[in-house]
Amino acid sequence: MDARSTVRTVLLRALSVFAVFLFWNGVSGIAAAEDILNPPALCHSTSETVKEPRAVPPRFTCKGDPQGYQYGSLWLRADLRNYRGVDPNDLVLKVHSSRFDRLEVAFTYADGHTTYQHVRSGDFGTHWRTGGQIAFEAPVREAPVRFVTARFDRLASVHLLRMRMLSRGEANLQATALSICVTAALTLLLLGTVYNTSLAVTLRRQFPVWQAGWAGSVLLWGIVWSQLGLLVVPEMAGTFSSQFCTALSCLAVTFASFSAITALDGPELPRPLRWFTLGLAVFISFLGIPLALMRSGAIDAAALALGVAILTLLASVALSLGWAWRRGSIEARTFSGAWSIPILTLGGVEFFDTRTIFWGGGSQLLILLAAAWQTIWLAVAASKTHAYLRIEHDRARQAAAQAHELARRDPLTGLRNRRGFVEAVAPMLELAQSGESPAALLLLDVDMFKRINDTHGHDAGDMVLATIAHRIERWEGPMCKVARLGGEEFALMTGGMTGFALEQFAESVRLGIAACDHSEAIGADTVTVSVGIAEAGPDSHFRELYRLADEALYRAKHLGRNRVMFQQPSHDPRIVDGIQVNTLQ
Repeated sequence: MDARSTVRTVLLRALSVFAVFLFWNGVSGIAAAEDILNPPALCHSTSETVKEPRAVPPRFTCKGDPQGYQYGSLWLRADLRNYRGVDPNDLVLKVHSSRFDRLEVAFTYADGHTTYQHVRSGDFGTHWRTGGQIAFEAPVREAPVRFVTARFDRLASVHLLRMRMLSRGEANLQATALSICVTAALTLLLLGTVYNTSLAVTLRRQFPVWQAGWAGSVLLWGIVWSQLGLLVVPEMAGTFSSQFCTALSCLAVTFASFSAITALDGPELPRPLRWFTLGLAVFISFLGIPLALMRSGAIDAAALALGVAILTLLASVALSLGWAWRRGSIEARTFSGAWSIPILTLGGVEFFDTRTIFWGGGSQLLILLAAAWQTIWLAVAASKTHAYLRIEHDRARQAAAQAHELARRDPLTGLRNRRGFVEAVAPMLELAQSGESPAALLLLDVDMFKRINDTHGHDAGDMVLATIAHRIERWEGPMCKVARLGGEEFALMTGGMTGFALEQFAESVRLGIAACDHSEAIGADTVTVSVGIAEAGPDSHFRELYRLADEALYRAKHLGRNRVMFQQPSHDPRIVDGIQVNTLQ
């Protein structure tokens, strides 16, 4: 199993475990819905920004919505006598961090004693918890807690504020479970980011680049939103993290849309639909910039406009997937499975109250989990696609290699042709030129081959050539390369032999061919060959070597055929007939 198959298997198993984990977390989180402290049930008051700590709150009212708090201080008070299921002797207040300058929480006990705790933007101290929450624990005293008062300075929006009251044991348990859930999602996103980045480098396609950008931006968003980044940069706490998350979330939506559309880019997707989706994605990315910088004013209206734009984008992406699927796009089927959960999640949080799920993680954690699901799904799908591409690439390379080999083979005999022979003997010639190993070229020409064709026909002549080629092929090996150069001419290039050994080898080739049985083609007639030999010298190249061997072959033909002529560049030619070697003057 190769590395990519191993990664694909690991990702598939992680996806299965993650699905079970996701279901279990959702069910467990819904069970904690009764712990939600509903802000409309609180009494509230507003005032100018209070600079001194432990200030006396103004008069509270329990009707209507607070107004004019964005440039001042917002006071919220909960009378614990009105809340069932809340233990006033074991109390933790959890606030889901939003955009504010300072938050002070006061616990007022039945005996009149009040304790204060506070955080400010850029410094949450030890109060921050995983999942974008701030925890305030009421000190244990003999008297129970009667009132919980929270003062927010320059709060961006009360409608984005979420608070819960629960016991210490339950708070610790939920914090641990939420940390595990967030860490698992971030780990999967990290794997998806690294894997998609590697695919982008390997495949050189747009889709994995945008997918890696989507996974990376959601990963960074998750680190900042969950406040795990405060372990490294505690000064990011509060408003800066909230603004940064808003910008990142819009950027992530843009990356996700681009990854889907670029994967579907082709004739199966109409151009107007493609450009509308991509244009809307870019618009959302730019819309996130002013929304991230807003601290007051119509921030709720801006958030609503962003939600409408995201819903429109999701509908456009879903329409693109459906359209491409109908046209038979395999990528559309893959993306439909991957996008189904994020689309349902992003769409659902716009219509349903998700504050009660995942131990207060709410819609942010739900989106984080959906993003992790999508990233792993697409990473597995991309891995399969890459495997298919590798298979096709290997097949193409194999076909190219076969075509390359066929172009260098003689179709009649299967031996190398001249082009293939020249390439095959090049290393042997280099060794001969350097003096490391001798080499020699043997040219063979069938004697009286024209008479064979004229007497028995060209089909018989082809059978004779094939039989000779089959005999010559026996000498093919590391130190001997064979070929049919054309017509009735064959060639052998030998290495490591010279002098008497070379002469004896050439004679064995001549005798071996003369012993071939051609009865099926030409009856009892015998077919012989003439052989010309040329040894390679320090300055020899194939063309020169071929010329010398051809001259020796011509002499063999001239002297009566069925014999071997040996010629060296610096020696007189010699005839080898059987064992006898004759020197020609």
